[in-house]
Amino acid sequence: MTFLKKYNQPEHLLLAMAFTMPLVFSVWMVLLNNFVIEKANFTGVEIGILQSLREIPGFLAFTAIYLLLFIKEQRLALMSLAITSIGVLLSGYFPSVLGLYLTTVLMSIGFHYFETVSQSLTLQWIDKDNSAHFMGRMLSVKAAASLLAFSSIWLVMEVYSWSYKQTYFMFGALALLITILLAIAFKHFPERAAQHKKIVLKKRYWLFYALTFFSGARRQIFVVFAGFLMVEKFHYSVAEVSSLFLINYVFNWLFAAKIGKLIGRIGERAALRIEYIGLCVIFISYGFVENSNIAAALYVIDHLFFALAIAIKTYFQKIASPEDIAATAGVSFSINHIAAVFIPALLGMLWIVQPSWVFFIGAGFAFCSLILALLIPKKPLPGVEVRYKEIANEL
Repeated sequence: MTFLKKYNQPEHLLLAMAFTMPLVFSVWMVLLNNFVIEKANFTGVEIGILQSLREIPGFLAFTAIYLLLFIKEQRLALMSLAITSIGVLLSGYFPSVLGLYLTTVLMSIGFHYFETVSQSLTLQWIDKDNSAHFMGRMLSVKAAASLLAFSSIWLVMEVYSWSYKQTYFMFGALALLITILLAIAFKHFPERAAQHKKIVLKKRYWLFYALTFFSGARRQIFVVFAGFLMVEKFHYSVAEVSSLFLINYVFNWLFAAKIGKLIGRIGERAALRIEYIGLCVIFISYGFVENSNIAAALYVIDHLFFALAIAIKTYFQKIASPEDIAATAGVSFSINHIAAVFIPALLGMLWIVQPSWVFFIGAGFAFCSLILALLIPKKPLPGVEVRYKEIANEL
């Protein structure tokens, strides 16, 4: 009984859910391109539409707040995890354009609602002094789950010749079973503060909103264009690109928790300053790089900087009113996805003219983020969200 009480804690539920989501989502992501081409005869048009459809639930993540009128956050997180699992489970059974659009939207609704609510619960349940380190641990757990998924896919499909349908079904069913077990095993943890059940947009959170937007813009350049550079310019094979992914996840597994601990020690402003100065250098280097090994090193270092973005979340946790966290988590997720709707298409047209310009624009985004990060107070608090007076004194 003591054992069960010890482990029936909010942080263990968060870590268990953080493991389960990438275990199933990584399978969908890794198999997608081969599956749609081999089984559904997708062209660039269909895959472009599918990716756009996948991002719409992220853009609409703020609507999660309305579901909290009827469903507790913890239950919504588990339901969203189950919906993602079902979407992946069904993917192999509908190898057609319409079928894949529908299963992708189903999976994406679950994924984006889960990520929104998981962020909200983390900021509510984990103490401010420990949140950066804990979020680093969550990244490590996610990386371990992704590594397990990648190696398992190789085993079942290459060694045992499983079909796409069998692989999607197995991982979807496994994640669904884990979700059901989590729902049964963990008690309901009460809210520490009653959450607003409406959209919250407050002027005093403007710096958090701005940092979130530019973070989403940076993410798109990495996800869409950095990987594309590896293939188009340096002719990386599927195996070589997969190796880069594996290296990235190994680095996250090994170092993300340590980076989270570092953020807790040096503070959000210093951590984000390191990230954005580093990103300026990396994006400019992408624009000029001519050596494939150097490009690969930039790709791995770029991915490692993602862990420092934890500081944006912990900054918000420190300045937020406790009752605003759930509503603002949904709004911030939508803000983060504004870039996902526009940037790939706009910069894709620029890529045709001059690929290096895309990365120079990325450096511009990083520089804007750096300027914004300098506005973060040394000790953020409600009512002390921006350091206007500190800057005035320095000048």
